[in-house]
Amino acid sequence: MRHFWVLVLAGLLCMAPLAHAQALDWPAFDELRAAHRASDVRVLARDGRPIQRIRDDFDSRRGDWTPLTDISVALQLAVIRSEDRRFYEHAGVDWVAAAAAAWTSLTGGRMRGASTLSMQLAGLLDEAYRRGPSGRSLIQKFDQAMAARDLEREWTKAQILEAYLNMVAFRGEIVGVDALARVMFQKLPSGLNGREAALAAVMLRGPNAQESVLTQRSCALLRGLGLAHECRGLRDFIHVALGRTAAPRQGRPELAPHFSRLALARAKADGTLRDGVLPTSIDRDLQAYVVQSVDRHIRELGGTWVTDAAVVVLDNRTGAIRAYVGSSGSLSEASEVDHAQALRQAGSTLKPFLYAAALDEQRITAASLLNDSPLGLEGGGGLYVPHNYDKRYAGWVSVRTALASSLNIPAVRTLIMVTPETLARRLIALGLPLEHGGDYYGYSLALGSADVTLLSLTNAYRALARQGRYAPVRTDDGEGLTDPSFDDVVFSPEAAWIVGNILSDRQARARTFGLDSALSTPFWTAAKTGTSKDMRDNWCLGWSQDYTVGVWVGNSAGASMRNVSGVSGAGPIWHDAMRFLHRAHSSVPPPAPDGIRRAVVHYANGLEPARSEVFIGDTVQTDFSPAPEAIAGALLRIAEPADGTILALDPDIPVDRQRLRLRAVDISARTAHSARWYLDGRPYEQAGLTDWQPVPGHHTIELQDENGIVTDRVRIEVRGGHSYGAG
Repeated sequence: MRHFWVLVLAGLLCMAPLAHAQALDWPAFDELRAAHRASDVRVLARDGRPIQRIRDDFDSRRGDWTPLTDISVALQLAVIRSEDRRFYEHAGVDWVAAAAAAWTSLTGGRMRGASTLSMQLAGLLDEAYRRGPSGRSLIQKFDQAMAARDLEREWTKAQILEAYLNMVAFRGEIVGVDALARVMFQKLPSGLNGREAALAAVMLRGPNAQESVLTQRSCALLRGLGLAHECRGLRDFIHVALGRTAAPRQGRPELAPHFSRLALARAKADGTLRDGVLPTSIDRDLQAYVVQSVDRHIRELGGTWVTDAAVVVLDNRTGAIRAYVGSSGSLSEASEVDHAQALRQAGSTLKPFLYAAALDEQRITAASLLNDSPLGLEGGGGLYVPHNYDKRYAGWVSVRTALASSLNIPAVRTLIMVTPETLARRLIALGLPLEHGGDYYGYSLALGSADVTLLSLTNAYRALARQGRYAPVRTDDGEGLTDPSFDDVVFSPEAAWIVGNILSDRQARARTFGLDSALSTPFWTAAKTGTSKDMRDNWCLGWSQDYTVGVWVGNSAGASMRNVSGVSGAGPIWHDAMRFLHRAHSSVPPPAPDGIRRAVVHYANGLEPARSEVFIGDTVQTDFSPAPEAIAGALLRIAEPADGTILALDPDIPVDRQRLRLRAVDISARTAHSARWYLDGRPYEQAGLTDWQPVPGHHTIELQDENGIVTDRVRIEVRGGHSYGAG
């Protein structure tokens, strides 16, 4: 029976040239080529240059459509030799091969295929002609042959071969010559050599064939092509090639992988993805520069336990993302993680929003005095005792100094006035992903105990740059979509402007950062750094006239860094980005809103130099001094020695020459001369600055004011070989 159907098929095929079958509705070749979609989306910068290819279709792995002129001649010859030797001689059906296959089957030989490239292409174009799990029926074979004849009448041989090589499956999920060449052989399709072409051709006959079978068939094909010498080492070559079936695509741009995933997700959600091409807002030159800056600075931080960084650059006017680096790439311990959208503790980066809220409520002015002295607050979990970054206190300082120098205690005192719940509502209005209300965070919210993402935090700073107006970020260019009537007003223009004025004041931040640091630029910028608890996260954020830049530095797993601050960690990357952005034009200070007033202010007791200060409306005040009760000695404290100090007497120095300095300071951090010292419960001296001859043992040193009230106490230990009487 099998022989009978073979003869019938052969007879039908022989009569096929006499049949007048109706032409099928094939797409035009140009239409087919235009409709081809790679499995990767091509992501473009705002100027149209490519920045990334990102996988979108996981059913198969297809590359770009490749013209026949860009496909290796060696591959063309190998495929024709292996699949359809008389390709250029027949009109869609190879009658000679069909008759030979029928005769072989009739005589009991091994069944041979007679399917031409045109017939195979018909199967690729229409599922009705594809081979099913149980093979093709006689009618299907006949229909496929007729379809191939119709195809040959409409398309040229070159078009048929080009379409076939771009649509056929080679191995696993690899479809088309572009994916084959760029993945398995890591080269362009035009560069495939004889050995690579032979392997590609034999994979068409057995896409899932074993390595040994492919080696045998490839060598046979190479001999047929006159390339028998290429059989040497062929097995090892094929083993390596097959191991690359899941390799990254050769030559794909890898400039913005994390941003591309974000942009693709948004485009698919909005329904704006078209033709496998995704235009975006990225400035390609800026992106490349920021990637290099991250790599350079993370390498320079070697030995400080820093391995990762993320950067976001926003256009102030449109909210378009101009640069977006999600990790440090090969230096990262988790390079696929998008750290620009990972939740991290904010640290001091929330302080500008706190002070903006307090300015808006007119609880403070930029010139108001805040007390930077030890503070303990009752909380649900016990006593909350905040400290400054350097564990020192500055005494009475102005709001300008407190914010610019990032002092912690004044920020907590300001939050007491504003309340954590009010601040939390403002932060949520800025788009920060707070998961709880203000009561959950308590007063630690002033020091950034909430978790935020770099992307959301950078956009919140952009709201300050836009005079308090919040608007979401964009992954497209955003031109023409800048109507401010759609913005959410979170702060008044005056409050936002004053915060920017303070954060751009290098004199005001000199107490903590010095006059020359990474925060200083040769043009106008406002900047703020932050460090989270246990040195896990390091931030630098700020804006210029046109751009807002945010930088995070840390470790993927949240491990603590060593000896890294916002100025030394994230600051240099921020500085690099700002310098690049304004390499061709400067940045000038924003004009003051109508509600801003100026006045010369003076401070009592020389707490701060007289200066011209800015105020909101009728909050102008010219003279500032601490409250009278704050000046009293009740707030005196011990500056030296520190609590817990352990001293060891030097046996080589005479005992009467060894001294421990005792120093008391007032609320302004100035040496106090009205203090009374008590050593182990007994009066010692009444001068503010004195010294004491150390005595081995454990000692308690107290400080009392004029009313005999203990204002501070420290405990120390002195170690030595002999015991001496109390001094």
